[in-house]
Amino acid sequence: MSLAQYLTTAEVAEYLRLKERKIYDLVRQGQIPCTRVTGKLLFPRQSIDLWLMNHLEGDQRSRRTVPEVLAGSQDPLLEWALRESDSGLATLCRGSGDGVRRLLEGTAMLVGVHVIDPETGRYNEPPHLGLGGMRDLVMIRWALRRQGLMVSPGNPKQVATLRDLGRKGLLVAHRQAGAGAERLLTYLLRRASVPLETLKLSPHPALSEDDLALSIRHGEADVGLGVEAAARRQGLDFIPLHQEAFDLAMRRHSYFEPAVQRLIAFLGAPRFQERAAAMGGYDLSPCGQVVYNA
Repeated sequence: MSLAQYLTTAEVAEYLRLKERKIYDLVRQGQIPCTRVTGKLLFPRQSIDLWLMNHLEGDQRSRRTVPEVLAGSQDPLLEWALRESDSGLATLCRGSGDGVRRLLEGTAMLVGVHVIDPETGRYNEPPHLGLGGMRDLVMIRWALRRQGLMVSPGNPKQVATLRDLGRKGLLVAHRQAGAGAERLLTYLLRRASVPLETLKLSPHPALSEDDLALSIRHGEADVGLGVEAAARRQGLDFIPLHQEAFDLAMRRHSYFEPAVQRLIAFLGAPRFQERAAAMGGYDLSPCGQVVYNA
């Protein structure tokens, strides 16, 4: 995030029509989002807008206790950051579709999603996710990730393109219905004019990126679609195919919960950037940006 996207104390006071002394009081009480750079207070413009909307009367009335759980899709970098940031968020990652359901039910605070609209090719559109009716929905960009084909070390089956998945004798690992990776596979196959019916799918779907990678590592399948970071973690070869957007969806008031704020604050740590580079397949340039605010 560039400095132009931050407000100084004087600017945020003018923006909120408050005295600077009141801003300092809010900072001291931990009630307003801010960061310190070389001793100077800076206020992320997007976070201030969220904070302001969160204090509208309608949002206050709708607030209720939500379990500190991250549901939805799995991401290797996100899993690591949850632990290292000491966020305290538990994980229950069973795919984007399951996460959306839990967000609507109020049984998850944060949801990872990476769902492509097959008609437009855009990612994580609230109406397509089934979240178009949420008046307090906020979505934060986590990362852009490389998706591709995971294969055993050395690529013994000589898989080169998506068209190879229809070859006789090739067993394809796949994700459960409703998972973002499963929807992406269907989308990419259609674009490549490869009928899904020609694929020999493994008998049981994998419930996470790591489960899919492990099934290939253990010889239970020959190839599968997944993220580069999961392939590297399991020592697999990787054939890049597509870049996707992975976002975090939540209710507006959840953004200001301490567990979520600890995670967001960690995004600026140098070791977060270093870890992403070591894992591979991530573009963090949009990381932390608000991509949707109902």
